[in-house]
Amino acid sequence: MSSAHDVSFPQYTVRMEGAYGLITLQKKPVALKSISVTLSIHEFVAGVSATLNYENEEKVPLETSFVFPMDEDSAVYSFEALVDGKKIVAELQDKMEARHNYESAISQGHQAYLLEEDSYSRDVFCCNVGNLQPGSKVELTLMYVQELPLEADGALRYVLPAILNPRYHLSGRPVDSCLDMKTPAVPLEDLSCTLSMVATTRSQRGIQRVHSNCPLGAVEFLADDKTSAQVSLAEGHKFDRDVELLIYYSEVHSPRVSVEMGMPEKKPDSLMGEPSVMVSFYPDIPEDEASVTCGEFVFLMDCSGSMQCPMNNQDRSQSRIEAAKETLILLLKSLPIGCYFNIYQFGSSYKEFFPKSVKYTQQTMEEAVERIKLMGEDLGGTEILAPLQSIYRKPSIPGHPLQLFVFTDGEVAETFTVIKEVQSNSKKHRY
Repeated sequence: MSSAHDVSFPQYTVRMEGAYGLITLQKKPVALKSISVTLSIHEFVAGVSATLNYENEEKVPLETSFVFPMDEDSAVYSFEALVDGKKIVAELQDKMEARHNYESAISQGHQAYLLEEDSYSRDVFCCNVGNLQPGSKVELTLMYVQELPLEADGALRYVLPAILNPRYHLSGRPVDSCLDMKTPAVPLEDLSCTLSMVATTRSQRGIQRVHSNCPLGAVEFLADDKTSAQVSLAEGHKFDRDVELLIYYSEVHSPRVSVEMGMPEKKPDSLMGEPSVMVSFYPDIPEDEASVTCGEFVFLMDCSGSMQCPMNNQDRSQSRIEAAKETLILLLKSLPIGCYFNIYQFGSSYKEFFPKSVKYTQQTMEEAVERIKLMGEDLGGTEILAPLQSIYRKPSIPGHPLQLFVFTDGEVAETFTVIKEVQSNSKKHRY
């Protein structure tokens, strides 16, 4: 008994961080014997069916969990388990009911499965698997759909993470969702787990080629116009690395329409029972040429007495003025060559570094940095109206739109007058 991976999923209460595949409650892997993956790609969407075979090689029963890393653009629609010839199919239940039924079955020594979503990470699929007896073999089949990302060169990318192989120790996920390798726990020649994968691709505009970081068999085109193709992973692959497929379409930037017929006989009143249409468009947008005009950047630094206060209540906390100065120097050093800039200090009075904004060069930047380092919280109150009016009175620099940056720790004098002044000049600058 179980609940499906859907919008009404129960919340998972324990985070299985760093452990994937079929694992015990102590996060030790159950022996993975083989993986078989069937991949069906239609335009920009992949349908994946992954079958994983495990065996309890221990002499005691194991209560285990199945944890599968997934891309955040994926959705599971089917999960089945075959344990010693007995088939179990997932069904959707209320969260509390599913948890109660699972715990009741486990307490009576029965096999039970509970599918739940990790509450900390929506790209992890979790399933509690109960009472796997010694010598038992379990076949888990997970089916999901996934929107494939596009690489900069226009290739669609599918990745099956090698982290599912328990004989390899793998590190955490980097930003591209692919999973890094560490030193293998056993030599490559001793790996017992093998992987088979067949991928079928369809595209209205035709398929140019298919690449992989792993050895592939010959690409077989299933139609004369090359609108469908099939490729398999070479036999004997030991699953010692992520399997990455790159599919290149002809005219990848042309719009595409995909139609999926519904299944009314299975779910007559559900979303899956109705036909669906997806329009895919990957536009070819040329890069903008480097702009000759960069803008005018004006920085207003609060140098009132309150800026001497610490950033927080911790010992040796940095003062507000020092934190603001560090940030201002960082921004100043990041400006593009050829722009214009100026810096104002304000309090009860104000000072400006230059009579008018100057062109940004190595020399003017270094001069400004030295003056920033000498700034102190010695200008009294927090009165920003006068420096704002001074900035607005100055003529604009043609082709260089004005942008204002304010560094302050809080309440300023004449708040409503300041707001009105900014609003009346809002079309002259970005603030």
